Amino acid sequence: MSEPVRVVAAGDHFILPSLITAAIHHELACDVRELTLGWPLEPFGPVAEVTEASDAEDELIDALAGAQVLVTQMGPVTERVLDSCPDLRLVVVCRGGPVNVNLDAAKRHDVRVCFAPGRNAAATAEFTVGLMLAALRRIPQAHNLLAGQRSWQGATYYTYEHSGLELEDLPVGLVGYGAVGSRVARALCAFGAQVMVYDPYVRGEIHGLRVSSLDELLRRSRVITLHARLTAETRGLIGARQLALLPRGSVVVNAARGPLLDEDALCDALESGQLAAAALDTYVTEPVPGGSRLFGLRDRVVMTPHLGGASRAVAEKAARIAAGEVLRWVRGEPLAHALT
Repeated sequence: MSEPVRVVAAGDHFILPSLITAAIHHELACDVRELTLGWPLEPFGPVAEVTEASDAEDELIDALAGAQVLVTQMGPVTERVLDSCPDLRLVVVCRGGPVNVNLDAAKRHDVRVCFAPGRNAAATAEFTVGLMLAALRRIPQAHNLLAGQRSWQGATYYTYEHSGLELEDLPVGLVGYGAVGSRVARALCAFGAQVMVYDPYVRGEIHGLRVSSLDELLRRSRVITLHARLTAETRGLIGARQLALLPRGSVVVNAARGPLLDEDALCDALESGQLAAAALDTYVTEPVPGGSRLFGLRDRVVMTPHLGGASRAVAEKAARIAAGEVLRWVRGEPLAHALT
């Protein structure tokens, strides 16, 4: 590159623009090969920063004037943005999929689009185990009674009838064994749980017992946790028929994708006692509508607002992955996670 590359770091409240800028400068400082490639000592001009790019088309267009590279998490890379920014050649999205990018328009404008897979796998796996423990031991309910109502009534959970289950020796079934599911399996094995896995697309060794069918997994599990990708095949994967296969009093955890689970069937199973509890971080509709039946079951449901991937390490990893892609593009090397 004979001219400095202009980069726009269009951040938001989670992936701060300063994190993106720092990651790019760090990657550049670590790249000792720049001295042998004939680069100028400053292959980048100053990195322009946009503090909050979510739903900010006009601000993004203004910032991208003359820029070749955009790094963002939520910035709307629409056809209008691409039409207005003819110098743009690379978009790196700091998330697991570039849902905020019009990929067809990017292809027409000869713009490469990359993403940051795996950045939140560890955080989501840890959060999943936390949800599981919260549901099994009724931690949020006990906290709300004591801290919210100043009531010692939660002590009734210290009775045989109302006490929860422990993970040691508990049959736990994982539906899906990707980057998150495999980490959850390792964590549960450390707790001493009887881990079982159903994933028809995974080969090789796994942590736990491989089960040949979803129905078999459900029949044998006291807890199931969902880790499948959302596809046409998996949408509504766990519905009324599947929940009825679980032993009575089981627990369902979903920190993957809301539409994997039929929420009405889940509520029916909770109301009937087929399920003792559920823990959810993702939902069919987000934000959850005020009239959702889930709110009426809060004594049996742990609910969080899609926080599984919300850790500082995730933001930092995403910025590093994005910076690595920018440096590969500048060097003319193959991109690691390109979609166009």
